[in-house]
Amino acid sequence: MTPLPQIQATGRRVLVVDDDPGVLDLVVTRLQLVGCHTAIARDGHAALGEIANFRPEAMVLDLSMPRLDGFGVLSWMRQKDLTAKVRTLVLTARNNPADVTRAIGLGARDYLAKPFKDDQLLLRVARLLIKSREALSR
Repeated sequence: MTPLPQIQATGRRVLVVDDDPGVLDLVVTRLQLVGCHTAIARDGHAALGEIANFRPEAMVLDLSMPRLDGFGVLSWMRQKDLTAKVRTLVLTARNNPADVTRAIGLGARDYLAKPFKDDQLLLRVARLLIKSREALSR
């Protein structure tokens, strides 16, 4: 596993949203090992609450979840003008070009299909955090 440069990860807030406990644990563990502060949500409704309470800089979001799916979360974020503040990586088993286009159209910054390699996940989250820091410094 290639670590994120610590200056990019240490203390950065990342919300992980997935209804699969195994994926949730894996992603959170990887992010915490490189110094990220993490919060979790197991469905879209819980994600909306965590966005307000935890105020993440980045989010790793599954699309297929009960109650409110990832598209619903992205739509809500777009309506609230939060897509620039919470940069989102969609991490999903849905590897359909139409889903990619829809997610990016709703404000997601990146899209990664499951199964994934740890390095891919960490490098993509690092890119989101770099862009988040650049946006805040303007």
